[in-house]
Amino acid sequence: IPGEKVKNREDRLVVLNRVAKSVIEGVRGQHPERVFTYYGRPVRSINNNGWKSVRRKLDMPIRVHDLKHTFGRRLRAAGVPLETRKILLGHKNGDITTHYSAPELEELIEAANRVCEGKSGKTPALVVLKHRTLSAAAR
Repeated sequence: IPGEKVKNREDRLVVLNRVAKSVIEGVRGQHPERVFTYYGRPVRSINNNGWKSVRRKLDMPIRVHDLKHTFGRRLRAAGVPLETRKILLGHKNGDITTHYSAPELEELIEAANRVCEGKSGKTPALVVLKHRTLSAAAR
């Protein structure tokens, strides 16, 4: 996508998965220049009245931006590395990518349960840390 069309004004590579590609292929050729149109006219903003109308009809408070969060979370759940997620989401900063790809509840539960098993498959013993007191001479 040319830089003048995107938020940070830099050219952006958009990688399509097979589902997205099939959607594009399904509408290809319906307009001489544009991929997505609305009644033959260019779509200038995805956050338009059409999207708002669909939200009302479905009674779902979903924002267009929620789709990006969903994509980020699905990438993470699929085990896609942070650097790759960052590029696919169009981010320069990994912290932003982390915000968009928060772990799913199932991943959090699995992580919490990992501490229940040691390498041998047995529950690890409780580790008690004792505080050492320094002698007056060592202070």
